[in-house]
Amino acid sequence: MNVNKLRHYILIADLLWAALSLVIAYALRYGVPGYTLALWKPFSVLGLEFVGALVIWVALHEWMGLDGFRGGWYLPAVFSRVFLGLLTLMASILAGAYLASAFVSRLVLAYFSILLFIGFVSIRWITQRTFRSRLATHIRRRVVIVGSGRTARELKTKIQRHPEILCYVVGCLSPSDAFIGSPEIKDTPRALPVKTLGIVDLLQTYEVDEVILVGASCAHNEMLNLAARCRNEGIQVSLVPELYELYLCKPNLLDLDGLPVLQLPQPTPLVTGGLKRAMDLVLSSLLLIPAAPVLATAAMMLRIQKGKAFRWEIRCGLRGQRFRMLRLNVKRNTPETVLERFLEQLSLTELPQLWNVLKNDMTLVGPRPESPERIDHYTEWERQRLSVKPGMTGLAQVHGLRDQHSSEEKCRFDLQYLLECSPFLDLSLLLQTIWTLIARSFRTPTPVKVATIETSPQPSPSLQEIVQSAHRTQSSAD
Repeated sequence: MNVNKLRHYILIADLLWAALSLVIAYALRYGVPGYTLALWKPFSVLGLEFVGALVIWVALHEWMGLDGFRGGWYLPAVFSRVFLGLLTLMASILAGAYLASAFVSRLVLAYFSILLFIGFVSIRWITQRTFRSRLATHIRRRVVIVGSGRTARELKTKIQRHPEILCYVVGCLSPSDAFIGSPEIKDTPRALPVKTLGIVDLLQTYEVDEVILVGASCAHNEMLNLAARCRNEGIQVSLVPELYELYLCKPNLLDLDGLPVLQLPQPTPLVTGGLKRAMDLVLSSLLLIPAAPVLATAAMMLRIQKGKAFRWEIRCGLRGQRFRMLRLNVKRNTPETVLERFLEQLSLTELPQLWNVLKNDMTLVGPRPESPERIDHYTEWERQRLSVKPGMTGLAQVHGLRDQHSSEEKCRFDLQYLLECSPFLDLSLLLQTIWTLIARSFRTPTPVKVATIETSPQPSPSLQEIVQSAHRTQSSAD
């Protein structure tokens, strides 16, 4: 499941395209002379700037994760990351040219930027389509997941979202026969004994290339025995640890006489620091300019229809402190008129919260504010959401999670944001939010159903995803 080579190949393709783009940009600006040596003229004129640009792009590629696959193939994320990377690159080139008192044609730079953006996005799109095509089927590794529960299901979903790892999930080995006939895979409260005798033969029968052990999927000794036997038979072994959410913050690994110790880094003060606040003030002030006429029109129409344009809602902010959140007077999830459905579909009902951002009650990017009633039922782990100010948009929202989705789903995205928070991520999420709203505007609105308590059991796993065994249940990780 090593994708370092793929990232290096994408970086090499980026650098080659950058060289070609510079030639094309120079030709578009000054024309193409009739001799071959003219192809080298852009590099002789912009030699130092071009070399510096390549070095900067290599650094940005690693720091910003510009390969396009981190977090799964999500087109808005790819666009936003490449766009922000190119903005940083162009700003660095202009700053370097200014400090060196060198002349750089703005038209050449504009052509260069456009060509880079088109080429970089195309490289990632072609790579993604290639790995999802039938051409990659014969080189995919056959994988079996040993474990059950939410983590096993999530692992399979993430493998499907990452075609670049070239893996195909054959099935999932559950730790006990106790789940035969169960309509869903349930979490095991403790590690159950698993007899590893016969498992390796089963894996060889199905030509499995890799086994992924999920958490405490079986007893300690049995897990060691299974890993040892698989390695002896040439089957790759990978491990998804328990409490894997803690690994998102990139902990430091300490080796104490063979005992691995993971040291979690302290949260950066940038999360609640002055830079984030400065970004909020500048960007929210700029957003208020185009938002003001939209808000004025919507408020006037709502006042005519309902007699009241705005309403206040009590929400919990930083450290659980309560504040009044402003929004348009539209019923959440149950809009009554065409105007209300339009405002709700494009999330224009949340635009008044720019006022809360200016008041320092909220921030542009962060976990969505929750009501005091929901906060009272938070676990200690979920209460980490209260360590930062709530935001108008966040990681959960750009992935399509809204009020009708479970709080647990949104909380996991919010906690992931807390572990990876940075100014670059904030800008990327803002761009992805704009993309999401534009895409939603072209989507046909569907009637919103009132939430009800679901009592019927979930359907059984597909038989095509079950690997039969005489020793244990093997079910889908969906």
